[in-house]
Amino acid sequence: MPTLTERAAWKALEAHFDEVGPMHLRDLFAADPTRGATLTAEAAGLFLDYSKNRLTAETIKLLVQLAEESGLAAGIEAMFSGEKINVTEKRAVLHTALRAPKGSTILVDGRNVVPDVHEVLDKMAAFADRVRSGAWTGHTGKRIRNVVNIGIGGSDLGPVMAYEALRSYSDRALTFRYVSNVDSTDFAEAVHDLNPAETLFIVSSKTFTTIETMTNAHTARDWSIAGLGGGAASVAKHFVAVSTNAAEVGKFGIDTANMFGFWDWVGGRYSMDSAIGLSTMLAIGPGGFRQLLAGFHEMDEHFRTAPFAQNLPVLMGLLGIWYGNFFGAATVAVLPYEQYLKRFPAYLQQLTMESNGKYITLDGTPVDYDTGVIYWGEPGTNGQHSFYQLIHQGTRMIPCDFIAFSHSLNPLGRHHDILIANVLAQAEALAFGKTREQVEAGGTAAWLVPHRVFEGNRPSNMIWADRLDPATLGKLVALYEHAVFTQGILWGIDSFDQWGVELGKVLANRIIPELESAKEPNLTHDSSTNNLIRRYRKAKP
Repeated sequence: MPTLTERAAWKALEAHFDEVGPMHLRDLFAADPTRGATLTAEAAGLFLDYSKNRLTAETIKLLVQLAEESGLAAGIEAMFSGEKINVTEKRAVLHTALRAPKGSTILVDGRNVVPDVHEVLDKMAAFADRVRSGAWTGHTGKRIRNVVNIGIGGSDLGPVMAYEALRSYSDRALTFRYVSNVDSTDFAEAVHDLNPAETLFIVSSKTFTTIETMTNAHTARDWSIAGLGGGAASVAKHFVAVSTNAAEVGKFGIDTANMFGFWDWVGGRYSMDSAIGLSTMLAIGPGGFRQLLAGFHEMDEHFRTAPFAQNLPVLMGLLGIWYGNFFGAATVAVLPYEQYLKRFPAYLQQLTMESNGKYITLDGTPVDYDTGVIYWGEPGTNGQHSFYQLIHQGTRMIPCDFIAFSHSLNPLGRHHDILIANVLAQAEALAFGKTREQVEAGGTAAWLVPHRVFEGNRPSNMIWADRLDPATLGKLVALYEHAVFTQGILWGIDSFDQWGVELGKVLANRIIPELESAKEPNLTHDSSTNNLIRRYRKAKP
């Protein structure tokens, strides 16, 4: 297969960009009065309006052709069928199996993994029901009222995002906290006002050896034992594990009957609907969690079966290629006009940037084009009074994904109308701006006119749904998961490994004993690192 930049569709897109790139959205809308209705797609309860992008129907046609020439259809089938497409780790990539209905068949090394998935889900549900009903009690006989999830990366970002997103559906009799940072402040603040007798810890670590997670877990263990005065025997009533390492879990003091497993074909950043989502299930209940999984599955099936030109994840992925590789856009702003989605941009940072932040293709050669973009954002009107200035009048193009809902989960007076007016206004303002003539017509002083001109022509997507509920959250997450996969296939990279995080871990493990050593260590780092180590050691009490 030709490399990406050698493909016929890529070369056609380069020529097409020379024609379309300079066009303004004002002119594109003026030339086609139906554009706002035709450049849309809808599936699984999500509506995508991509008409405010700097493209034409021909652009979409060529991008779809590029996807076809890049083998996207075969890549999709390979992922869903359990082939080991994570080539550097020789693993299948089957987060889609986590939400497959009972009775489905997905084979990994000849074994149908769907029954295993549902066995864990049923075990999670039974445990969640016991905690939520009060049948599970702590060491002193008190019911659990606080749940603290200890993890990092995908073991934290997914659960904390889901909890915040679905807080409206959560059991308000339970308090949920999330600890991930090895900074002791994170743990100290999380438990500051909690009663150990009423607190359950979920320790989420596949290997049960991740240094940040296990450091926090052992601190939690000490805190719990000290508060309960019950000795090591109390641990089993206040700790459960999400792990695959039964030996280490048992050594910690957790009853392995309360260990919830998952599999090596579940990547950390794709794991929120596995046992890693135990805190989510405790919050919204087994029924709510199954609705979440149903939403994921509905988008999975759409992605797997819909023609590319009407396929929401494919379109989102291709638009990212268009801006990142042809316009040179380095970032995407994700702007949910829904307060409950306040952690969604942070969640997407790991999903997108850890997946596609690669410079090596599957065959080990360096790419000669950009891969990945920087994802960032804030909810609602907060961002309008913060960074939107740069998006509107800065010198850099920043494509935006707006997310909005027809109904608020907390309807109060005019709030939602004003919120929706703002998201619509921002997308309109970014697209069409305000010309010098329009500013002058308003009577603005001549010297001030340049400052009040808005160039416009700033692209955006509008992702619309009826309301935020568990199923809709699943659809939104799957939408971005599969958009990331689409881009990875076109770029020819492995979206499912993360070797870039390893080197820092190795070096940290080397430095830790140098910081803690009673004797002056023999330092062999660079002069800067050596100097900083000495400075820290000198400052230690």
